[in-house]
Amino acid sequence: MPELPEVEVVRAGLAPAVTDATILGVEVFEPRSLRRHDSLAGAFEELTTGRVMATPARRGKFLWIPLQGTDEAIVAHLGMSGQILVREPGAIEKGLLRIRLHIETPRSESGDRRELWIDFVDQRIFGSMAVDTLVPTVDGAPGGRGTEEPLVPAQVSHIARDPLDPAFDDAAFARALGRKNTGIKRALLDQTLISGIGNIYADEALWAAKLHYAQPANSLSRARIRTLLNEVRLVLAKALAEGGTSFDAQYVNVNGASGYFSHSLNVYGQQGKPCPRCGTPIVREQFMNRSSHFCPHCQRLRAA
Repeated sequence: MPELPEVEVVRAGLAPAVTDATILGVEVFEPRSLRRHDSLAGAFEELTTGRVMATPARRGKFLWIPLQGTDEAIVAHLGMSGQILVREPGAIEKGLLRIRLHIETPRSESGDRRELWIDFVDQRIFGSMAVDTLVPTVDGAPGGRGTEEPLVPAQVSHIARDPLDPAFDDAAFARALGRKNTGIKRALLDQTLISGIGNIYADEALWAAKLHYAQPANSLSRARIRTLLNEVRLVLAKALAEGGTSFDAQYVNVNGASGYFSHSLNVYGQQGKPCPRCGTPIVREQFMNRSSHFCPHCQRLRAA
């Protein structure tokens, strides 16, 4: 599933194409890709056609494009295999196309306008698009990366801020961990506690912080929590700089190119290989219907 770095790469790639662009028309090829859209508020096509888009924003794994002159936004979640691609009209889409926005960019300095397609491609149909109402943020800070407005889509309002967000509250996060009688990896994957982190970057950050994935969250000292947050931010920033992680064609940026952070992974998917730090073989164990990868020497489970 695309995590924070991958979704941020998509958001940043979309920004120059959609900011101040007009939606000329919409084609919905798969109604299930609108599962999060409230049809009682109006049809997706009717609510978006003719609207001018603002700069895309992101919180955690959600991104949204505000619709200028309204209190609404197009909200997108990539799910397991979703892709948002910028295409030239007439391009042949090789993936499973679910939704297409026909847009016209604003007039350039030369006086020209340009038509583009924004294609939402999704093999497993776990991702979605929707039009949602923007509501004020609880803390009054900007809703997320890419916007200065203290607004966030209603269906994203329960999602916590991510650790790269300037408004992320380290002290509040530490206090919340102190109340969590659960393993630290499970806490990192809780999007209502800290957003944007999935299986890949949780494993990488825990390895960097020398923490076992099952270490009780409420057993960590403030110093260990600070170290963990620092490693989380370093891992996310490095992955973002390298375009995200691509193991197959499921994740690509808006131009269809893959990220290359997979070459920098220390533990995720590295079972049986020597730990880059101590040489002990990396272990993979079942965890929450997925897997955890860790070094049994560097990341020992400590007594609470």
